[in-house]
Amino acid sequence: MEFRPGQLSLDDLHGPRTLDELREGMADCRGCGLAAGRTNLVFGEGNPRARLMLIGEGPGAEEDRLGRPFVGPAGQLLDKILAAAGISRSEVYIANVVKCRPPGNRVPNREEAAACLHWLRKQFALIAPPLVVILGSTALKNLIDPQASITAWRGRWITRGRVRFMPTYHPAALLRDPSKKRDVWRDFQAVRDAYREIVPLKNE
Repeated sequence: MEFRPGQLSLDDLHGPRTLDELREGMADCRGCGLAAGRTNLVFGEGNPRARLMLIGEGPGAEEDRLGRPFVGPAGQLLDKILAAAGISRSEVYIANVVKCRPPGNRVPNREEAAACLHWLRKQFALIAPPLVVILGSTALKNLIDPQASITAWRGRWITRGRVRFMPTYHPAALLRDPSKKRDVWRDFQAVRDAYREIVPLKNE
């Protein structure tokens, strides 16, 4: 299923009217084989009216254990990056392409991602963020272009309808290769500047 960012259809707006209703609706999802191995479904969390949404690949071991996105080592690094940019985690919304942990933290396959994309589209429709950070190759391929390379596309704004997307490396990639941190910080500086045009600091 094509994500079609920035082009919401009537199907996206039917059904659940809040994120809590959507979470309840997918609690027993068995749309793909990943459901069989999950401890907890990792729906997403954050400000339901967030002007900035971050979308990653899928839950890891700690996320699966707690049912929360980006709470393991990669999530802790993401928190630090956001804090350095002057953005609190509580004001953004964080989700993943797939809501159940792939075995061994492998990359979700096309069928698994396709089975989950309609849930992500509904989240996206309910939040309606004008800015989205795409974290890593899997999210980029599923949200924007199946042939896209994160190395080639990162750091460039992509506009789809009323939404601007910034692809950057997944925090887990920085843990494996710290040399990527400089690029990611540059990307988040651009995100920060765009975000502050929409949500100025309160003391300004």
